[in-house]
Amino acid sequence: MKTIDEMLSLDLLTAEQHQQIGLWIAEADSPEAILQMPSELWQAVERASEIMGVDADLLRPPALDAGGVVTG
Repeated sequence: MKTIDEMLSLDLLTAEQHQQIGLWIAEADSPEAILQMPSELWQAVERASEIMGVDADLLRPPALDAGGVVTG
């Protein structure tokens, strides 16, 4: 939900799309059920994700420095 909230705050989703997507996710009882979301809502999420660079973030290799945390 945090991601779609951010999409709304960035005006990448309309309030109506945000509400419909949120309701769909809340009522889904499995990841498979989420995948059954109507195509117009998926398209809205995909457009917003592309603008936000969500896929690029997911494909970026993890930092090996553990974010500056010193262990050991």
